[in-house]
Amino acid sequence: MSATPAPAVTAKLINALYIEAMVLADEARAYFDLHSRNSRNQMTPLQRVGFSCESLKVTTRLMHVIAWLLTQRAIAESAPPVASQHQPLGLVTDSDTSAIVALPQEAQQLINASAELYRRVKRLEQQLASQLPMASPARRLHSRLLEAF
Repeated sequence: MSATPAPAVTAKLINALYIEAMVLADEARAYFDLHSRNSRNQMTPLQRVGFSCESLKVTTRLMHVIAWLLTQRAIAESAPPVASQHQPLGLVTDSDTSAIVALPQEAQQLINASAELYRRVKRLEQQLASQLPMASPARRLHSRLLEAF
């Protein structure tokens, strides 16, 4: 039997993850925008393509995480809480391991950190989703009818 986290614990965890995601997003932006120019000059064309793809993947991962965490904060702060409106974390493409090893160390660290943060938030999202009560099919149909008219 798994214990469900208390709402206050979950709120603190979401806030801590949000801060971590924002710091990591700022570090990634600074690295990929400013510091990467020197590294790019020393790369082969194939490495540059891999570098660009991985920088986009890092950005995508972090933006999905940040958007999901902001949504969770809004849901928790709504009165009454809207737990029935589960929003899944956006899907991302895994990084190419062979491309990562050819990149500078700092890029590798940012890529791995963003992937690890995404995995942690995905586990939290799955845990929270598993705790939601199943919606009644009749209530879902009623909600759809209300939205349609």
